[in-house]
Amino acid sequence: MLVEVHIGDGPLAPGQALVCQGAGAIFLFEGIVRPSEDGKPIAGLRYETYEPMAQSVLTQLSQELLQKHELMAVRVEHSRGHVPVGQCSFRLQLASKHRKEGLAAMDEFIDRLKQDVPIWKTPVPLLGGRP
Repeated sequence: MLVEVHIGDGPLAPGQALVCQGAGAIFLFEGIVRPSEDGKPIAGLRYETYEPMAQSVLTQLSQELLQKHELMAVRVEHSRGHVPVGQCSFRLQLASKHRKEGLAAMDEFIDRLKQDVPIWKTPVPLLGGRP
């Protein structure tokens, strides 16, 4: 079983595909910055984090869901700092023996991330109507 957690500056670069021997399903979710927040156009999002705690909570969450859903591997990446519209700010990869467990784990992970992990986003407004 494998857990990897990474918090890095700016948008996430394309990631390597998760490889897990014996997995029946590999899932990938990427969170992309939308062009508007609360109905207002934005240039991007700025993410702030209390890093030691965020790293710890993401690791604990990954390990908990690994056990609960009988996953084989979890890899999570999240941005800090500015991420422009259209760029990736969050990536979750899961490996599981079966599809249903992986889908349930992915949904639960994202909900718990938003609720429990000390990462906050602030919209970056367009300047003069331009990014």
